[in-house]
Amino acid sequence: MANNLYTPAYDLEQVAIIDKTFQIQQQAFADSPYLSAQERINDLKLLKAAILSKEKEIVLAMSEDYGFRSHDDTKIADILPTIMGINYAIKRIKKWMKPSKRHVGVLFQPAKGFVMYQPLGVVGIITPWNYPVFLALGPLSTALAAGNRVMIKMSEFTPATNKVLIQLINDCFGTDKVAVFDGGPSVSAHFSQQAYDHLLFTGSTRVGKLVMAAAAKNLTPVTLELGGKSPTIIDDNIDMKDAVSRFILGKTLNAGQTCVAPDYILCPEHRIEELEQTCIKQFKKMYSGIANNPDYTSIINDAQFERLQMWLTDAKDKGAKISVVTDTDEKLNNQQRKIPLTLVSQVSDDMLLMQDEIFGPILAIVSYKKLSDAIEYINARPRPLALYLCSHDKNVQKKVMEQTHAGGMCINDATLQVAQDDMPFGGIGPSGMGQYHGREGFLTFSKAKSVLVKGKFNSSVLVFPPYGKLVHKLVYKFFLR
Repeated sequence: MANNLYTPAYDLEQVAIIDKTFQIQQQAFADSPYLSAQERINDLKLLKAAILSKEKEIVLAMSEDYGFRSHDDTKIADILPTIMGINYAIKRIKKWMKPSKRHVGVLFQPAKGFVMYQPLGVVGIITPWNYPVFLALGPLSTALAAGNRVMIKMSEFTPATNKVLIQLINDCFGTDKVAVFDGGPSVSAHFSQQAYDHLLFTGSTRVGKLVMAAAAKNLTPVTLELGGKSPTIIDDNIDMKDAVSRFILGKTLNAGQTCVAPDYILCPEHRIEELEQTCIKQFKKMYSGIANNPDYTSIINDAQFERLQMWLTDAKDKGAKISVVTDTDEKLNNQQRKIPLTLVSQVSDDMLLMQDEIFGPILAIVSYKKLSDAIEYINARPRPLALYLCSHDKNVQKKVMEQTHAGGMCINDATLQVAQDDMPFGGIGPSGMGQYHGREGFLTFSKAKSVLVKGKFNSSVLVFPPYGKLVHKLVYKFFLR
């Protein structure tokens, strides 16, 4: 659908509009560089009301883009966290905007120092296809809370959702404050080349490198929210039914098409069969078949569906054991691009699904003998966006927290760390840089400007040249030590 909709002529038109809009927003910011707290709160209230008024349209549009997407997946993972984030910001904007008092040294008295939080200017946001509402409107809400103008580029793979969001934003704001664009890859490339005051990108590590390279030409600071292979460690002492119940929703929500979904399981080697059977039993309990099941989401498009099938074939050919939660209507599932939870054990590093983020309802299983082996396995690989641990042992929790690195961590659950408004969200190394959500989002989209204020008495004249006076000797005596 996207290929038919976003023609070369349409993309050229979008490129021209991007250039014009960027200039308009720059001028608008220059004319009004510091919005009051109430103006920012009003903007967020407008955005919230518009989202709620178009909830049904959003749900239906996202399902259209996917072929079928569970309406509840959209409500739970796109609309709900967006509204919660807006509510959180509305209540705290005034507090966030207050200058932060800082200490001024005795040598520089009398004076006062503080840090004021100033809007950056024009912020660019590039949104992926998997959670297009949350990953467009979430950062938008924090950028607005910080008093910025915002331009958003949506994914070419969600044209129906894009259409709804463009109308939603146009109903709330003029293009001088917020503008949303669609179009194909050439539009995205041009969008990333604008001299924004900050650029936030959510997507793959490969594309993230291209975005960062484009931003570097303008010295544009970037926040990159990427992905990677997020592991889940199962402690040897936890009940397996309990452990599976902690991560399985995070894996099956949106059919695993989530950047923080558990990618592979590190399981004690003697418990792998127990893990497989428990996963299959729990999945069947959650989804009684996937064909025509309104609770289970399709793979976004044919290319992603074929990639996942190819990776499974590659793993099987290289000796992996494949355990599929089978459905009676397999042919219909292929037409709907629905893949049941598929467990892959006896994996090796030369398999495609162990080299890149899976991004689907396929769960790799890696065996370990000792907890230290699991930690060593994680640390030998690129740092993930998320790390999960199923354990009630405080010592195990402490050891894993201290000896591993990840963008974020969740103990005895999965993916829920993303929905915590008072906790920063962001990757590390190959899984991203920078962070946002809540106050951290406000800080990301603000300039923390240091201000030193001196009164009528000018103490600096005391140390004017010529040097060698008593005051200089006293300063050196008492402060150079």
